[in-house]
Amino acid sequence: NKVDALTDEDHTQAEALAKVYRDAGYAWLQVSAHTGEGMEQLEAELAKGIHVLSGHSGVGKSTLINRIIPGLHIKTAEVSDSHHKGRHTTTFAEMHPLPEGGFLVDTPGIKGFGLVTLERDTLNHHFPEFFRRLPECKFHNCVHHKEPGCAVRDAVAAGEIAESRYKNYLEMLGEFDEGPYRDALYR
Repeated sequence: NKVDALTDEDHTQAEALAKVYRDAGYAWLQVSAHTGEGMEQLEAELAKGIHVLSGHSGVGKSTLINRIIPGLHIKTAEVSDSHHKGRHTTTFAEMHPLPEGGFLVDTPGIKGFGLVTLERDTLNHHFPEFFRRLPECKFHNCVHHKEPGCAVRDAVAAGEIAESRYKNYLEMLGEFDEGPYRDALYR
């Protein structure tokens, strides 16, 4: 949301990021609840099932839902002038039926990301561009870290998989090595 508020430099950065995620197999839509840009395509995508809007406070999740479901009037607030962050107006997740079918879940702003229910050996299944290459790896249980014959690392080296995605993956993989601290934290 808020594509209308992007500067030329922001647009350039967004397009570079869009390429990374499109190449990985994700849909990437740039929309503006304010101007209506991209809203028709977003609404068509949302009519296909159950979707969750998540992101930091102030990115416009509730504003998007108000645009998509007229008359809903979910509370929204402007981004704070003093610290340039969103104000928490949504305090719990709520599912809304959509006019053209499907459901949309509005969630409170997120502050962090944790790998609570994922397993180390299957983290790569959540990176579509990695999962597609798993059959090409020498070992069927390759986690794409230091194993010889890893097709994912070869694809990163060849520029076929974004290095930024691979670095994010390795960072997440490292979180599993926190051992007892992580286990105690999420019990």
